[in-house]
Amino acid sequence: MIYAYIRVSTDKQTVENQRFEINNFCRINEMVVSKWIEETISGSKSVNDRKLGKLLKKMEKGDVLICSELSRLGRNLLMIMGVLNECMNREIQVWTIKDNYRLGNDISSKVLAFAFGLSAEIERNLISQRTKEALARKKAEGVILGRPKGSKSSKTKLTGQENRIKDLLKKKVSHSAIGRIVGVHRLTVSSFVVSRLTSET
Repeated sequence: MIYAYIRVSTDKQTVENQRFEINNFCRINEMVVSKWIEETISGSKSVNDRKLGKLLKKMEKGDVLICSELSRLGRNLLMIMGVLNECMNREIQVWTIKDNYRLGNDISSKVLAFAFGLSAEIERNLISQRTKEALARKKAEGVILGRPKGSKSSKTKLTGQENRIKDLLKKKVSHSAIGRIVGVHRLTVSSFVVSRLTSET
């Protein structure tokens, strides 16, 4: 069977880009996805605490796991390698679109997976270090970081779509359906309605 796995870290992100990439890839390669697995959860969470863990347990020899990129599987080298190691040992293939990997149970696949995971972790650590250094410098210069306590950002992902959302609400469209239409989680829609639209009435 062919499984497509999509993960975003927060409800402010959308799964649509990953879904489009996978659908386009399968169309070009004349493949049909047997089952889609989507979740909104940090990649730092244990694999067993994610839908990915449940998926891996039921996958069988010869199955294919497709995702947009290897980083969707985890946030660090050990986690990514753990997933790939389990798949390779059980002869489950892992295909990625952006990275263009076709990982199976062979030495070249293991070398590629290790190299990718290591470089990805190094890059994340460097970005994190540069961010910390920049914040420390600004703090030393007396710059107040972040929003004032108790304040909220004036802009959200739904800013500018107030009228559209109002029209949908008038038509009795549910928050979940609105979320699918505008590409956000239903809780984001609910929060936006309460904090922005309700205060306007």
